[in-house]
Amino acid sequence: MTAAVVFQDLTLGYERLPAVQNLQTEIADGSLTAIVGPNGAGKSTLLKGMTGALAPLAGNVSFEALRRDDIAYLPQQSDIDRSFPLTVMDLVAMGLWREIGPFGRISGRHQDRIASAIATVGLTGFETRPIGSLSGGQMQRTLFARLLLQDARLVLLDEPFAAIDAKTMDDLISVVRRWHGEGRTVLAVLHDAETVSAHFPQTLMLARELVAHGPTEKVLTVENQFRARQKCEACVGPTHTCGRAAA
Repeated sequence: MTAAVVFQDLTLGYERLPAVQNLQTEIADGSLTAIVGPNGAGKSTLLKGMTGALAPLAGNVSFEALRRDDIAYLPQQSDIDRSFPLTVMDLVAMGLWREIGPFGRISGRHQDRIASAIATVGLTGFETRPIGSLSGGQMQRTLFARLLLQDARLVLLDEPFAAIDAKTMDDLISVVRRWHGEGRTVLAVLHDAETVSAHFPQTLMLARELVAHGPTEKVLTVENQFRARQKCEACVGPTHTCGRAAA
């Protein structure tokens, strides 16, 4: 299969302290992949490296036929400032930025697309609600609607189902399945093994370095999970700081 993303001996870190080391693997175009591993394994760091927010300490990540603006990124909710005075419609409309630019006019056609994205995630009627008043699940629905408008070929999700109710999770998994069915490449940082096994055919397991990558049933084994925990625990101690800031 054609690769969408290639990691070539990639090392990422903070203040010269590696959080991901010597990662060498490929993500197949159109694949649906979970990124798993213990706390401090480097999962969120890897996504930040893919977006360009974090420069490699060594090696590189290449996107083959993709451009940087073909990437849509959903950060963890804790990274989003919800005090900013935006409505649900304002935030969703930001998904059109690549298309219309920072000063472009939102046309009637754009308004229809915004309304469709909001309806897809089940938030019709919430358009004028301030984002600061939303529940965790409603905020995540809003962020998924913004991603729908970005129409990206590569979608990166950092803990997309954390702290949301079961109904919201089911609805958002349906959106992820839709992207996969459209041939987009989706990578999601996840913690729940049942969710990974049920919905993600491919899994990449990290523990600062690659533990395993392939079909989920072959990666998400007891042996691999034990190895991953051992690797991360070896980095915790008075002389080891490799797990710091490496979610």
